[in-house]
Amino acid sequence: MQPREHAIAEAAALLAGADGVLVAAGAGMGVDSGLPDFRGTTGFWRAYPPLARLGLAFHEIACPDSFGNDPHLAWGFYGHRLALYRATRPHDGFQILRAIAARMARGGFVFTSNVDGQFQAAGFAPQTIVECHGSILHLQCTRPCTDDIWPADGFVPEVDPGTCRLVSALPHCPRCGALARPNILMFNDSAWLPERTEAQYERFARWRAGVRRLAVVELGAGVDIPSVRRMAEAQGVPLIRINPRAADVHHGVALEMNALAALQSIATALALDLSQIAPLND
Repeated sequence: MQPREHAIAEAAALLAGADGVLVAAGAGMGVDSGLPDFRGTTGFWRAYPPLARLGLAFHEIACPDSFGNDPHLAWGFYGHRLALYRATRPHDGFQILRAIAARMARGGFVFTSNVDGQFQAAGFAPQTIVECHGSILHLQCTRPCTDDIWPADGFVPEVDPGTCRLVSALPHCPRCGALARPNILMFNDSAWLPERTEAQYERFARWRAGVRRLAVVELGAGVDIPSVRRMAEAQGVPLIRINPRAADVHHGVALEMNALAALQSIATALALDLSQIAPLND
């Protein structure tokens, strides 16, 4: 058996013996769906050439100050991302994870640093997801005047691709009229409203307390902002780490692969019947 085949068999064995699975996902999870992961300044500028021309790094646009300094540019960046995520179809790896969770007595839970709502779009129940950095699909007041967090459903941004500036109307707080912003934990952010995410953490804690034989699958989690890696490692069980660039793991199985390819291999090893999972709506 080749080393990779052995690692896949090990991962399948860990999952086969579990009564619950924690899916810990970083930006790399979305790459197979065609989403950028903003790896490094060069990768970010490749995704957003207008911001490259302005010399703006990711941390300089992804911060609360950008909404005060230039709201149309800030919302151009976040509005483009919002439209992109709404239009993206989650890759088949999401359905494989749903099928894995469906086999287990305690099911599964998702912990993700991604703000894109792709797990919900793939059919995961919202009450089984922790979005540790918030969600671009929800808005809050920039002040903020209250703790209110509301869905972004009514906001349909129009962005000039040549300048990355919002050309449609800016969103505003329905209570005080101030500029609205995504309910995302940004860099140097003291105004983020965490209540929605805190409620997710509470649901996760209740689920975790009932799992006796946990399996953890970590996918595409970065090392620069290691929120996902820390949560995965904190579970104290062997870890299945799937990452094409940084797969090393002290306790568990390392698969130096993209998320979709690794999950397809694991699905084959487990002989999963994906027909039992409800398909996505086209």
